[in-house]
Amino acid sequence: MKSSLQNLVSRIIFGGQSGADRIALDWAIHNNVPHGGWCPRGRKAEDGPLDAKYLLQETKSAGYLQRTRQNVVDSDGTLIVNLGKLEGGTLATAKLAQKLGKPYIVLTLDSGVGAEEVKQLLDWLRRESISTLNVAGPRESKRPGIYSLTNALLDSAAKAA
Repeated sequence: MKSSLQNLVSRIIFGGQSGADRIALDWAIHNNVPHGGWCPRGRKAEDGPLDAKYLLQETKSAGYLQRTRQNVVDSDGTLIVNLGKLEGGTLATAKLAQKLGKPYIVLTLDSGVGAEEVKQLLDWLRRESISTLNVAGPRESKRPGIYSLTNALLDSAAKAA
């Protein structure tokens, strides 16, 4: 069954880290949305190598920066889902998108997922004509709950699209 979010987005890409990236991968697979993206050499993630079910290409580097850059470059825009202050790799993703002149949106879900966050996301997807969406955010160990909040955001956006 085709997700109604696919009326706006034809493909979702990510880096595969635990947290926001991983649920976006799991969500895409569950909802039959084409997915892909780049991950570090060795399919590196904080919780061990990524399962082969995730259709990701490995970068030459085992570090995260090359993966992040390639996913920003290969997408039409980046959705950054966050809790609290932007920092670390999540902040680096926003700065990289800005530097490369690529559209991005930061949704901070400290108060949960509500109609306003869903509207902001859908309006942005339409305004920027995002076909290939990069989903990024912090790892679960740094922002506990980001996995379930990102899932709720994607589910709500799919129902509202």
